[in-house]
Amino acid sequence: MDKKICVIGDIMLDKYIYGKASKISPEAPIPIVLFEKQYKSLGGSANVACNIINLNIQCFVIGRVGFDDDATKVEELLSEKKINYRLIKDEIPTISKTRIISSNQQMIRLDVEKVTPLKDEQEKEIIEFFKENCKDFDIVLISDYAKGFCTENLCHQVIQISNENNIKVIIDPKKRNWKKYEGAYLITPNHLELFEYTGKDIDNRDSDIEIMLKDIYKNLNIENIIVTRAEKGMSFYDGKDFVHIPAIPIEVFDVSGAGDCVISVIATCLSMGYSLLDSAQIANKAASIVVQKAGTVPITYEEFINVIEKTNQSKTCSFEQIKLIVNDLKRKEKKIVFTNGCFDILHAGHVKYLEKAKELGDVLIIGLNSDSSIQHLKGKGRPIQNQQDRAYILSALEFVDFIVIFDDDTPLNLIKIIEPDILVKGGDYDIKDIVGREYAKQTITIPFIEGKSTSSVIKKIKSGDL
Repeated sequence: MDKKICVIGDIMLDKYIYGKASKISPEAPIPIVLFEKQYKSLGGSANVACNIINLNIQCFVIGRVGFDDDATKVEELLSEKKINYRLIKDEIPTISKTRIISSNQQMIRLDVEKVTPLKDEQEKEIIEFFKENCKDFDIVLISDYAKGFCTENLCHQVIQISNENNIKVIIDPKKRNWKKYEGAYLITPNHLELFEYTGKDIDNRDSDIEIMLKDIYKNLNIENIIVTRAEKGMSFYDGKDFVHIPAIPIEVFDVSGAGDCVISVIATCLSMGYSLLDSAQIANKAASIVVQKAGTVPITYEEFINVIEKTNQSKTCSFEQIKLIVNDLKRKEKKIVFTNGCFDILHAGHVKYLEKAKELGDVLIIGLNSDSSIQHLKGKGRPIQNQQDRAYILSALEFVDFIVIFDDDTPLNLIKIIEPDILVKGGDYDIKDIVGREYAKQTITIPFIEGKSTSSVIKKIKSGDL
């Protein structure tokens, strides 16, 4: 736990009252809930911190509470979680949300809050504290619930100080004043917050989202945008490329805390060295776990590790994803090797060929012909194995780094995107005839092993000569 994330924002206390609703009140047309149990948990920015600490990352919280019993409970829960904190105490009440639940359904929610901006002296105190301690943090996360704590000046100062110290700032925004977040590394609105900010009442379609993100990017000085889109998953934009990450089909039980989970996992993954795209994909899967739980229950460390392991098992990328991956690889000065093929029945010849290809560079990317592409090229009866199975088998080879399935007869469009350092084909090709060689720094042929081919395997099977 040598990494540390600082969460700045509106602290809340979530209260849950459970009971049985079996009859209607004679006093008013409302259900009577017979009390059974209750519990309290950290909410708002404090719930973000809970998510982070659960992922085995140190967390520090800066926020505001009142002079009341709820404030005492907040401090007690923070201490129990081993979350360090700096709290401003004010005359306003500690923000709380009380949910009355029966048969796993929320009946009503009671909120206690007084939206009041920080006083000048409070703001100054926090800024000075942050300036003195910012070098202890790997990531800064501003969790703004629009309750008055995240003032425009506070956000500006925190972002400026962080940028001066090469610390990434992630924003979970609210309302429409996003100008106060300028200079941040990442902003993570949900689609409703995005619509509210733009003032556009449009559908949650990929094309609509892309138009809005382009417009925001032009007018807002923020490096990256990730939009959470409920059943549509997530959309990522870095000013160049879009990546739409589909939602995982599951039964949603309670969306409380899903947004907190997403931003917490992204921050944690970034602090661990993951790329932003990988972080978003992991967060997407993590959120699918959280929404199946009742209340604002953070993801566990075991669940998080399981998600990472499952995510890392998949090497198959879309065209959109490989664009970002390649950009990142080139920034790191990695030598990229590209080859392509059908790989219908994987045999020793394929494995030796790919092994030699990987030896030529740092990263091996395979362009894999889709089922429709193979059928068009080789006719009826091919492929023997579908594209998902072929990709899965290739991904099991440790020297294969990424696989991209393409529908065209040739991988030309894919090669244009990747612009590999080395383009590799089999020894039966003449270099001057290799598609896409003009987009590679170098083109190399590798001889095939004599007598090893998918066609020969199929012929042998059909002849019964086994």
